[in-house]
Amino acid sequence: MTAVRTHTSRSHTRPTGRPRHQQPQLPAMSTLPALPKKPLPAGRPRAWYVAHNRQLKAMRLAIALLDTGVYTAEQACDHTIHATAQRIGVHPPSPVTCRLVRSLLP
Repeated sequence: MTAVRTHTSRSHTRPTGRPRHQQPQLPAMSTLPALPKKPLPAGRPRAWYVAHNRQLKAMRLAIALLDTGVYTAEQACDHTIHATAQRIGVHPPSPVTCRLVRSLLP
């Protein structure tokens, strides 16, 4: 004979911790320690500096998107990327930068 589980008077809420549907609260970007900036190497063509700065911006945006729960490129539409850029305090990205951000996400 198999045991049948009946409804008990146990509460269906989680006794400790946060509810499952809430995202964890992340620290504001301004509270994180800043890394020391290093000067870029001199003597490179201007296109190299433009591409390098675009890659840095795309990485910052990709990290911020991951922190907010955007884990795939399909979830990262231009509107989401622009809203994230505004939230972390960088200039709105170009379409090229948005494509680069999506390429960095799995």
